Amino acid sequence: MSLPNGFLDELRTRISLSQVVGRKVTWDVRKSNQGKGDWWAPCPFHQEKSASFHVDDRKGFYYCFGCHAKGDALTFVKETENVSFMEAVEILAREAGLPMPARDPRAAEKTDHRAQLAQVVEEAVKHYRLMLKSGQGVAARDYLSGRRLSVEAQERWEIGFAPDHRQGLFQALTAKGISADLLVASGVCARPDDGGAPYDRFRGRIIFPIRDARGRAISLGGRAMDPNARAKYLNGPETDLFDKGRNLYNHGPAREAAGKGRLLIVAEGYMDTIALSEAGFTATVAPLGTAITEDQLRLMWRIADEPVIALDGDAAGIRAALRVVDLALPLLEAGKGLRFAVLPSGLDPDDLIRTQGAPGFQKVLDGAEPMAGLLWRRETEGKVFDSPERRAGLDKVLGAAIARIADPSIRHHYTEEMKRLKWQLFGARSRQTPFVPGKRPQAPAVPTSSTRQSLLAMVEDEAMALDLRTAVLLAGFATHPSLIPAFETAIERMVVRQPEHRRLQEALLAHDLGSVEADLETLLALPHVRISPPVRNPEDIDLARMCLAEEFAKLDAAHGVEIEIREAMEDMEGLADEGLTWRLQQAAEARNNAGRTRLDDAGDLGEDRSALSRHLQDLIDGQIWVKKKG
Repeated sequence: MSLPNGFLDELRTRISLSQVVGRKVTWDVRKSNQGKGDWWAPCPFHQEKSASFHVDDRKGFYYCFGCHAKGDALTFVKETENVSFMEAVEILAREAGLPMPARDPRAAEKTDHRAQLAQVVEEAVKHYRLMLKSGQGVAARDYLSGRRLSVEAQERWEIGFAPDHRQGLFQALTAKGISADLLVASGVCARPDDGGAPYDRFRGRIIFPIRDARGRAISLGGRAMDPNARAKYLNGPETDLFDKGRNLYNHGPAREAAGKGRLLIVAEGYMDTIALSEAGFTATVAPLGTAITEDQLRLMWRIADEPVIALDGDAAGIRAALRVVDLALPLLEAGKGLRFAVLPSGLDPDDLIRTQGAPGFQKVLDGAEPMAGLLWRRETEGKVFDSPERRAGLDKVLGAAIARIADPSIRHHYTEEMKRLKWQLFGARSRQTPFVPGKRPQAPAVPTSSTRQSLLAMVEDEAMALDLRTAVLLAGFATHPSLIPAFETAIERMVVRQPEHRRLQEALLAHDLGSVEADLETLLALPHVRISPPVRNPEDIDLARMCLAEEFAKLDAAHGVEIEIREAMEDMEGLADEGLTWRLQQAAEARNNAGRTRLDDAGDLGEDRSALSRHLQDLIDGQIWVKKKG
C-alpha cells in the first residue's frame, strides 16, 4: 500500500528512537548524555561488550562503529523484528497512537486472511496441548519423560500430542465455528483426493508449534510415536502463512538470547533445539525439515555474525555441512561467516547433552572449525597428492570453490588460507633439494641480508606513508564535511592505525567533530596536512573532491603494495634472491604508478591541467574509492 505524503514524517516526530531501541539494548549510562539525546550501548546486531552503538535522538538515526549498522526507527524495527517495511510502520504507528491510512482493499484482504490462518494454528496448538494432558496422552508423556523433558519444559515449549484419530482436531475446531476451508488453508488439516471431508494432518505424533520471529503460530511439526512410521518428522505444508525455507524453529527466543551475548547454534531438529536450550544454550535454532536454505542463512546472519552449525558426526551430517559450505560461499561478507561443530560419530546434540551434560557439548563448540577448514578437509581427506597432476587437480577444485566468493577481500583471504594449508601439506617435500647423480647437492639459495633490509625498510616506509595519507584524508573531510556522504563507504573501510585517527574517523561518520576538537587541532597543525589542497583551499570544494578521490585511489594501491611486501617477507624461507628482487621491483613499480599523478600544490597541476582534471573526474564518476563486488 502507498502512504500519504507527510505520514512517515509525522510518525517519526511522534516516536523517540531511544525508546524504540531501548527495548533491545542496555544503555551505557556513563557514556550516554540523555539531556543531549546522545545514547550509547552494546550493539544489538553483533556480539560485543563495549558500547559502540550510537543513537542520536535529535536526528533520529543510529550507527554502530563496530558492524556499521545504521538507520532510523523503521530500519531498526525491520531488522530486529524481521518484518517488512509496512509491518514496521504499523508497529510504530500503534505505539505512537497514529491511525494507519486506509489500506488497499486487496492488501487488506490478504493481511486479514493471514491473521485468520494464524488464529487457526493457535487454536490447533491449544487443542493438542490439552490432548497431551488427557488420558490419550499417557504414552506421549512417558516418551517425553524418557527424553528427560520435564513438565515445566513441556509447558515452555508448548508441546502437544495428536492422537491417532482421523478427524479429532477437525471436529473440535469446526465445533468452534472454524470453517473447513480455513483448516485446510492453514495446513493443520488436509483434503482427500476424492474431495471428501478433510482429515487431521497430524496423527499419532508429538506436536511442536512453529512460531515466526514475532511469536505468531504459523505451522506445526510432529514427531511420530510409531518407530515404523513412514516419516519420523512431519512439518505442515507451505501455506500463505508458512514458508519453511524462510523460517527457523525457535527464531524469536534465539534472537533475543543472541542479542544478550549467547552463541547462535544451528541444530538439526526440534528435540536437539529444545535439549540444547534447556541445557543453557538458549540461542539455538533449527531449519524446518529441509536442508538450510539461502533465506535461512541470511536470517541467521541477521541474528549473529558467526553462527555455529552443530551437525551429527555421521556421514549424513558431514554431507549436510558440506552442502552448507557450498551454499554459503557466494554469500559471504566481511565479518559474516560460519563455524562447524561436528559431534562424535553416532551422537546428536540431544544424545550428547543427556550423556555428558552441557560441559560435553561446550567442548564440542570450543573445537568448532571455520568454514575454510571444512572446505580444505573435503578436498584433501583420504586423497594422495604424490604427483604434480594430482596437486594441480587440488589447485583446480580449490580455485573453483574460491572463485564463487563474491567479496574480493574474503576471496583474497581464502586464497591465502588455502596457500598456507598447501604449504603445510607440500612444503617439506618442495623444500627438499632434488638428487642429481654425480652432482654434489647445494644448499638452497636464500635472500641476502641487503635484500632483507630493503624489505624491512619498504614496510616501514609504506606504513609511514599510509599514516600520512590517512591524516590528509581525515583533515580534508573535516574541512569539507559536505563531502562525507559521497565518500562514506570509503571512510568506513579505511584501515586506520593510529588511535587519534580512529577517533577522528568515528567522529566524521557520526557527524560529531565537536567531540574530537583536540585531535582535530593537532591534525590540522601537521605541516603536510596544512599544505594539502583540501585544507589550504577550504573554499574550493571541487578541488577538494578531486583531491580526496585521488588520495583514496592512491591509498588502495598503497595497501596492495604493503600486502605484497609482507607476503614476500613471509615467503623468504627457501626463496632465491632473484625471485625476491623481482617481487620488490613489481611492488615498487605499482607504487610509482599509483603516485605519478600528484596534487601537491593547487596552483601547479602539471602542463596539462585539463587532462588531469578529466582523469580525476572519471575517478569520481566511477567512485573509485568504493569497494566493488565480484
